[in-house]
Amino acid sequence: MHTVRTLRNRFLLAALLAVVLGSAPMPAHAASKEMIELQTQVQQLLDMMQRLQSTMDTRFGVLQNLAQQTADNATQMTATVNALQQKINAQNEANSGKMDTVSGQIQSLNDSVDELKSRIAKLDKSIQDMQTQLQNIQTPPQPAAPAVPNGTSPTGSPDSTDSSTTAGTGAAPMANQAPPLQETFQAGVRDYNAARYDVATGEFQSVLQFYPTDDLAGSAQFYLGEIAYRQQDYADAVKAYNNVLEGFSGSPKAPAAQLRKGLALIQLGKKDAGTRELRILIQRHPQTPEATQARSKLNGLGVRITPPH
Repeated sequence: MHTVRTLRNRFLLAALLAVVLGSAPMPAHAASKEMIELQTQVQQLLDMMQRLQSTMDTRFGVLQNLAQQTADNATQMTATVNALQQKINAQNEANSGKMDTVSGQIQSLNDSVDELKSRIAKLDKSIQDMQTQLQNIQTPPQPAAPAVPNGTSPTGSPDSTDSSTTAGTGAAPMANQAPPLQETFQAGVRDYNAARYDVATGEFQSVLQFYPTDDLAGSAQFYLGEIAYRQQDYADAVKAYNNVLEGFSGSPKAPAAQLRKGLALIQLGKKDAGTRELRILIQRHPQTPEATQARSKLNGLGVRITPPH
C-alpha cells in the first residue's frame, strides 16, 4: 500500500512538472526534448502502476483463494468433529448396553456357580450318609435287652415314667422345624433363574429367617435385591443391596451388591450417588470383574476415573 502511494505521488509530480514545463517559454528544441523525457518517465510510471496493480490483483486472488480453502477446511473439520462426536455417543450407548448384558451374563454365571456349589454340598452330604449306612451295616448288631413287662422296670418295679409323658415328649411340632439350608437356597436360585420370583423370594427369606448367620444368608439377601432389580423396583433393590453391604460385608456377593446398588441409583436418576458407589467399588475391590464393569459404566457416563496401577 505504501508503494502504491509513492508511485502515485511520483506520477502526479511528473504530470505537474510536465504542465509547468509545457507552460514555460523555452526553445522548441529544448521543449521537445524535455517533453519526450517527461513522457517517457510518465509511461514508465504507468507501466509500473499496471504491473503493481497486476501483482496486487494476483496476490489478492491468492489470498482470497486461501481464505476460501481455510473456510472450506474449517467447515469440513466441523462436520467431521460432529460426526465423530455422534459416533462416540453411539458407541458409548452401545457399550453401556453391552456392559449391562455382560453384567447379567456374569451374574448368571455366578448363579450357576452357586447352584453348582449347592449341588456339590448336597452330593457330599449324600456320600456321608451312605458311608454312615455302610458302617452301620458292617457293624454287628448289639444283643437285645430282655423283654420287660409294661409298667415295670428291669428290676421288676413299676416304671416311674408315665407312657403318656414319653409320647408327648417325642412329638415335636413340625411347624417350627427349619428347612434344609442347601436345598432351600438351591431351590431359590433355581426359581430365580426361571423367573419364578415370588417362589424364590419366599425361599431366600426362609434362608435369612432360619440361618441368619450362615454365609449363604448374604447371598440370599443379594438375590432379593436382584429380584427387585429385575422387576424394576430399584428403590427396594437399593435397600436389599444395603443390607448385604451393612450386614454381610464379608460376603462374596459384596462387590456385586456394590455394583448393582450403583446401577440402581443411576436408574433412579441419582447419577451422583450412583457414581459415588461405583467409585467406592473400584477403590475397595479394584481387581474384581465388578470393578471392571464399574469402570466401563463410568466411561460410558463420561466420568473420568484414575486407571488401576
